[in-house]
Amino acid sequence: MLKIYGIPACNTMKKTFEFLQAKGISFEFINYKKNGIQPSELQEFIDHLTLEKVFNKQGSTYRQLSDEIKTELNDPKKAFEFLLEKNSAIKRPIIVDKKRIFAGFNEIELDKWLNI
Repeated sequence: MLKIYGIPACNTMKKTFEFLQAKGISFEFINYKKNGIQPSELQEFIDHLTLEKVFNKQGSTYRQLSDEIKTELNDPKKAFEFLLEKNSAIKRPIIVDKKRIFAGFNEIELDKWLNI
């Protein structure tokens, strides 16, 4: 069963839920805004996808930061700690199927990834 990590109020998450439900694909939703995220899970995302794909620099959480803090977050260790604390800066959704991991919502790419 797919696991989907994200925040329920996010429009991209809503699109992902609707997409998967329309395809008849069941999933488990992990709300990391409510429950947090384990360091090991975050590290697995980064190991599979890269920090650049996991760290959502387009979202408001990142954009509201000062230039000084943004510069500090170029350090991978500081970026990791920041994502654990401010998990709303993690790309949404993160979809996990056993050991395969997909980030973001793009219907065509997600279809390919799901082998539909």
